[in-house]
Amino acid sequence: EVEVEAEKVVAELRERCATPASLLWDVAAAMAGEMGAGLEKEGGSRVKMLLSYVDKLPTGREEGLFYGLDLGGTNFRVLKVHLGGSKKHVVNSESREVSIPPHLMSGTSSELFGFIAGELGKFVAEEEEGTDMPNGKKKELGFTFSFPVRQRSVASGTLVKWTKAFSIDDAVGEDVVAELQTAMVKQGLDMHVAALINDAVGTLAGARYYDEDVVAGVIFGTGTNAAYVEKANAIPKWEGELPNSGDMVINMEWGNFYSSHLPVTEYDEALDKESLNPGEQIYEKLTSGMYLGDIVRRVLLKLSLQSGIFGSIDNSKLKTRFHLRTPHISAMHHDETPDLKIVAEKLHQILEITHTSLETRKMVVEICDIVARRAARLAAAGVAGILMKLGRNGGIDNQRSVIAIDGGLFEHYTKFRECLESTLGELLGEEASKSVAVKHANDGSGIGAALIAASQSR
Repeated sequence: EVEVEAEKVVAELRERCATPASLLWDVAAAMAGEMGAGLEKEGGSRVKMLLSYVDKLPTGREEGLFYGLDLGGTNFRVLKVHLGGSKKHVVNSESREVSIPPHLMSGTSSELFGFIAGELGKFVAEEEEGTDMPNGKKKELGFTFSFPVRQRSVASGTLVKWTKAFSIDDAVGEDVVAELQTAMVKQGLDMHVAALINDAVGTLAGARYYDEDVVAGVIFGTGTNAAYVEKANAIPKWEGELPNSGDMVINMEWGNFYSSHLPVTEYDEALDKESLNPGEQIYEKLTSGMYLGDIVRRVLLKLSLQSGIFGSIDNSKLKTRFHLRTPHISAMHHDETPDLKIVAEKLHQILEITHTSLETRKMVVEICDIVARRAARLAAAGVAGILMKLGRNGGIDNQRSVIAIDGGLFEHYTKFRECLESTLGELLGEEASKSVAVKHANDGSGIGAALIAASQSR
């Protein structure tokens, strides 16, 4: 009886999360449509399609010494790259990761940027010993800032709102480059911020440096976003002079995408309702690392309450939001042991569920599989949407198109990555998939910032 009830819950989940190719095509077409609407006019779509003002991407010919600063979470990275032109590329690069003291994440803007500038100053001083900048030129810095920003130009933008663990009220509405620049002057640091970008734009630039066929940079990590190269004359909302290059990098902010074709379940609806931003970021809530673990937790809680399949357990851990995290899901999903020992271990350690039968553990793996496969297939549909918008989803010219993807979910969750790649192949068909490649762009965003600083300054 218990088994029957439990199987019902899983069967219903499977049905509600189904993503047949026809549905994915609808999602891709909806994404392409929203992209067009967002380029048409400001606020024309849930997908913001922000102008990045980056109109020149690195070519691989850049030379000199450039710095990058990458702030997007509880740590920030500073790095220095020495570029040697088309023969040598990156001659060498040094980087350092610094964790931000928690009290600075909700303090004042000047404290946060003061701390960052101080660490940057130390890094520069240690790296500089014995290397002089040629003829007193200012050092050029690219700044990756992975929070919603309204760009004003390639090197200025105002903070729309903090996300993740930050809440520094006096920085909202301010130009983050000016804040950093002020802090650097106080540190006596002679450095010029050449570009303000977000991590998707950085990923695109970092990959484009090595491969001129890269058309988009996509992040699947804690959150998700994408940036791609659009023709400037396909952006009706653009008001200024068109750039000489004829191109413009668009920061899509596609996490906020929504379409009635998305397979949303009762678990997703509950997660959304209880989230910090109800009704927002629905695509992100279905596809990114911050949420997958919690979706699975919600299904397991329902199993426990409806079928009693875990026995008479205390559900308090199962009822705790975000207690089950995506790395746990991944570990269970990839469990290859004959008796699913890792699944048993995780259920015990994290949720205090003990003495499960092998059948029950198999059911848990299946739930992980259903949720992760849906995420990966919807992720592939988003990528297909970009290719569709660019007319590269199986044209006659068979131009090579490379999508650079970064982020922990893509990098560490093997089954997610494999499913994303095979689904993209299934959607594009055999012929078109020959000219489309997915590349893992490891750590694009830090070096990408330095590379954009280099391509701006030439």
